Amino acid sequence: MSKGRIDAVERAMSILSAFSSQRRRMTLTELAEETGLHKSSVLRQANSMLLYGFLIRDAEGRYGIGASVWRLGLIFRQDYQNGVTIRPVLRNLVARTGETASFYVRAGEDRVCLYRENSPNLIRYHLDEGMRLPMDRGSVAMVLRRCAGEDVPADIAFTPAGSVDMAGGRNPNIASVATPVIAPGGDLLGALAVSGLTTRFTPDKRAQALQLIEQHAATLRQTSPATP
Repeated sequence: MSKGRIDAVERAMSILSAFSSQRRRMTLTELAEETGLHKSSVLRQANSMLLYGFLIRDAEGRYGIGASVWRLGLIFRQDYQNGVTIRPVLRNLVARTGETASFYVRAGEDRVCLYRENSPNLIRYHLDEGMRLPMDRGSVAMVLRRCAGEDVPADIAFTPAGSVDMAGGRNPNIASVATPVIAPGGDLLGALAVSGLTTRFTPDKRAQALQLIEQHAATLRQTSPATP
């Protein structure tokens, strides 16, 4: 066990992280395959997590996320004012750019789409709220990594506000712009982003969207609490 880390806790977190909107129910074998843990280890962890309501098990023996996770999620979202200030910003960005607007937060080695307003276009970049994405590519990932003091590729250009304009960062067909949202006390709240198809979200349109998200990020800084 590494110093300052607890194996049992990390195993439990890996089990919870294995679930997604595409995989809401999994068998013991599937959880073992997804996490890389032995079935016996998954079973022991799952039994404890069932006891505390972090997992449920249906009549077919498949596991799913329990109500305790939902309860903690509600507490977390309340710290972000339940979207009272963020959702209107996202709706405004969609109305003015025609593209999808999102707000992301860091969750360990992933980023989570906390709030999202999708583009009205029939052909669009769609992602569900709560979706976890890796931190190795994409404008949002670069913004969050830079704010955390982590290394980012040398060819990534940041504006003075710490924003990024990228085409094909995570998906070759998607372009996006992202900027950090900072609390008055200097804490990072998350990242604001607008994304769309590269064929439609051209460099000129991204430049305009970049100005908009930086303006909105500045406004959110004035209306947000000192700590998330």
